[in-house]
Amino acid sequence: MGSDIKYKRILLKLSGEALSDAPRGILNFEKIEEICKIIKECVDMGVQVSIVVGGGNIWRGRQGGKMDKTRADHMGMLATTINSLALQDVLEQLGVETRVLTAIEMKQFAEPYIRNKAVSHLEKGRVVIFGCGIGSPFFSTDTAAALRAAEIGAEIMLFAKNIDGVYTADPKKDPEAKKLDSIEYMEILSKHLTVIDTTATSFSMDNHIPILLFGLDDPHNIIRAVKGEEIGTIVKG
Repeated sequence: MGSDIKYKRILLKLSGEALSDAPRGILNFEKIEEICKIIKECVDMGVQVSIVVGGGNIWRGRQGGKMDKTRADHMGMLATTINSLALQDVLEQLGVETRVLTAIEMKQFAEPYIRNKAVSHLEKGRVVIFGCGIGSPFFSTDTAAALRAAEIGAEIMLFAKNIDGVYTADPKKDPEAKKLDSIEYMEILSKHLTVIDTTATSFSMDNHIPILLFGLDDPHNIIRAVKGEEIGTIVKG
């Protein structure tokens, strides 16, 4: 592992919107390639990379309207798998061995999630992408990221967002809002900050998993994060 790398095993959380090309389409492969080239750099530096990707560019449960909530969330799980396969395809075109592991079995095109198998893939230098959330409705992909990070022993969760950190208020509405360099889990929960799902926050707190939130406007921020540079906002106890 490179001497300038702070974290050897990470879990990267990407939103579905990070891969999208709205309003022209659900996937922007130029954008995906840009992100995947950075992931390849991380792998080449010796970082073990796992990924959880959302599905909001394709489907969100709330779009279901009067639909049964469980069924709407099942559709969201399928959306995360589509995004996972898109990431896998681009990574493999770049020469990065990649495995998609899904919490719901669909063995014709992805491996079923088994914790030991995921760790084995990481130790062999493969990128592991987790699809289908945790396999149950009512839980967000933020929570899936926290759960998988705990299971595989990730040293940190990297939440790549469309905002460059946690602010004292919504910076779009309050010009006086200030970005925080660090914040505690309990402060996010007590102030009802929506930057991370509350279940994911409390789970990370209970399992002592630090979270770094940063902007994906520059994908190189992922490399800065694994090097331990001061970007975004760190969430910890």
